[in-house]
Amino acid sequence: MRIFMQSLCLMGLFLGAGPTWAAHGYALWDDLKYPAGFTAFDYADPAAPKGGELRLVSNQRLSTFDKYNPFTIKGSAPAYLSALMFDSLLTGSMDETASGYGLLAEDVTVAPDRLSVTFRIRREARFHNGMPVEAADVKHSYDTLIGPYVSPAYKSLLEDVAGCDVIDAQTVRFRFKKPNRELPLTVGGLPVFSRAWGVENDKAKRFDEVVMDIPIGSGPYKIGPVRFGKDISYVRDAAYWGRELPVRRGSNNFDRITVKIYKDNTARLEALKAAEFDMMTFYSAGDWARRVNGRRFDSGELVRQAFDHKQPAGFQSYVLNSRRPHLSDRRVREALGLALDYEWMNRQMFYNGYPRVRDLFGNTDCAATGTPSPQELALLERWRGKVPEAVFGPMYEPPKTEGQGQSLRANLRRAQTLLKDAGWAFKDGALRNTKGEAMVLEYLDSREGGVRTIAPWMRNLEKLGVVLRFSPVDFALYQQRLDKFEFDVTTINFPGSHDPGQQLADVFGSKAADTENSGNFMGVKSPVVDALVAAAVGATSKAELVPACRALDRVIMHSHYLIPQWTLTSHRMAYNAWRLAFKSPMPPYAGGEAWVMGYWWARVPPKEGR
Repeated sequence: MRIFMQSLCLMGLFLGAGPTWAAHGYALWDDLKYPAGFTAFDYADPAAPKGGELRLVSNQRLSTFDKYNPFTIKGSAPAYLSALMFDSLLTGSMDETASGYGLLAEDVTVAPDRLSVTFRIRREARFHNGMPVEAADVKHSYDTLIGPYVSPAYKSLLEDVAGCDVIDAQTVRFRFKKPNRELPLTVGGLPVFSRAWGVENDKAKRFDEVVMDIPIGSGPYKIGPVRFGKDISYVRDAAYWGRELPVRRGSNNFDRITVKIYKDNTARLEALKAAEFDMMTFYSAGDWARRVNGRRFDSGELVRQAFDHKQPAGFQSYVLNSRRPHLSDRRVREALGLALDYEWMNRQMFYNGYPRVRDLFGNTDCAATGTPSPQELALLERWRGKVPEAVFGPMYEPPKTEGQGQSLRANLRRAQTLLKDAGWAFKDGALRNTKGEAMVLEYLDSREGGVRTIAPWMRNLEKLGVVLRFSPVDFALYQQRLDKFEFDVTTINFPGSHDPGQQLADVFGSKAADTENSGNFMGVKSPVVDALVAAAVGATSKAELVPACRALDRVIMHSHYLIPQWTLTSHRMAYNAWRLAFKSPMPPYAGGEAWVMGYWWARVPPKEGR
């Protein structure tokens, strides 16, 4: 799951390919913002001073790490390691939705038939051990990532890649099984690591045995001092080969980035107030509304600021595992969603701080609205009778409990009817099916405090005779059970994309439903969904992509695999204004921590940091 999310976020930056060209970058729909020879990204400050230290808190729920290899399935790698240590052939910009510019690659060429892409690697590109980055390293990285010892999300992402060929020391070519605008920059965004990583006594270890070997990447940072269970530091490589490239100018300004580890949210918040670290992103509405205060905020040392962004809303949701017999019926899943009183939760628990997620593609052109367009119907009509009839009507809307004619009571009555139609009746003190089995479900979480959020939903479900039991487990077991789909209900925050593509197969594809560690937590196995995913992946223009995504949006949401939760339209951050500085405004498609690590700088850096 962790690798899947990293891959999905990466895809948001490295999508697409235009017509045949050899150039400095790509845009999905042929509209690169930055021309050849550009000096720096607009949001970077080339005059930013180098030096100082950025102290962060880990963005992961786990309390420590036990490996340095972020690509293997077992174990937990340190936060931010991949982003800081591994360069890729192309890198995205934070002020475009679907572009990639040459990083390791100095230029890239797509074949006229779109069945291959060729990258020429910069001769100056170097790994941390001083060895040149060569085409053989790119091929080694690709072959490893589709192998048996890494997350299957990579294999899903690269399913339509036929192979990788070394043309010469500086040239590598990826071949595709079919034309696909997305694939050239999908492969361009893959992390590249040295063939020497994991080699001992001239013998390469099996990749899942490469655990604590220091990664050999070519990125701007290397691993520095480590205190296991407490923190890890990344130190800026003063000899970083790419520091004067346009895509890197004005970035990676801190000499050291230290990531501190705390065991719970309360400890993190108190440590921030004590100025033990410099920046924290807030996901708790209660913390943001009531507890981001204190002496250092009053003095101006710590600043509380919401940075508005234009990122996709994503689809954070309660995930219903349709593999489970009790959740296999769409009517049951819909009934569970009707028992969620989101308006009450937002008012009473979230300080009206969260707009609700409505579908898969919120805040993008791919979001479905109203009734299907003729283009959507052209994709859906052949499946009539094999998808819910509601797919052909108005787009799904999450149930509401406020407004004219809307109430929780009315929703619960509707839910009772759906459960009865699905064969569930109240008998012998419980809601039972025709086999006499009670409707008892488990909600899996890795945080004991998570019960507060779902308690109102649990109470409403009790009125229907549904028992939802809260089951907190430690993070390692939580991750293991997710990987093996051993849960009934849980919460997953799925990142969104302005230009979704192959990653959809990992989340909704039938093959992924039977693949452990995939992103298809819902257990979706549908030829309709597979066909719509294929249409989105194979789109050759925005005009083809949008209706395919909107049709998929309708099918998934009307099938009730997900109960939408909430989203944010800003990065809520508290930071130390006495220690940190940045160029305003934030680029519209930036991730909070990525922007800070990449483009902020120390306000008073030490002289030796230059």
